[in-house]
Amino acid sequence: MTDQGRDTAVGAVELAYRPRRGDIVAGIAVRDRKRGLVFVRWGFALLFAVLGVGTLVAYESSAVSAGLAFLCAALIWALPHLQAHQVIRAVQWQGEYRTKVSADGITTASDHCVLTQFWTTFRGYRETRDHFVLLSRDRNILCVEVLPKRALSAPHDADRVRALLDRHSTRV
Repeated sequence: MTDQGRDTAVGAVELAYRPRRGDIVAGIAVRDRKRGLVFVRWGFALLFAVLGVGTLVAYESSAVSAGLAFLCAALIWALPHLQAHQVIRAVQWQGEYRTKVSADGITTASDHCVLTQFWTTFRGYRETRDHFVLLSRDRNILCVEVLPKRALSAPHDADRVRALLDRHSTRV
């Protein structure tokens, strides 16, 4: 019989959860901060907002142009939430996720698939108040793994996950 990601290895920590929109937003926020995209996004949102105000105060300006500028500013600001909406739609139908963090890596299983990621997949992790967020090794950090702390069965399990992450990865 093959390992379906559901057995418990010695020293492993298991999490059981249904992904939430806030989990995805947290992962995207950590990734954007690491890549420096927060400043770029806010810069463009501010630029379009200023253009909107400038269009409104200009003599014989078009209200449509100002409205489009404000709409662009709002969409740029909301981009992480729009991305999270798309991701949650893609993963929510799979139901509950069972994740095992062990010395071998991270194995996530649902009723429809099993995914094992070895520690070499990740460049490091960042801990937030409610999540552990692991960032992929690729240049643009296209993949993130979010481990919600609410999914831990006991409060001391957060320390065990942190110890495993510190042993096999680095804080970024």
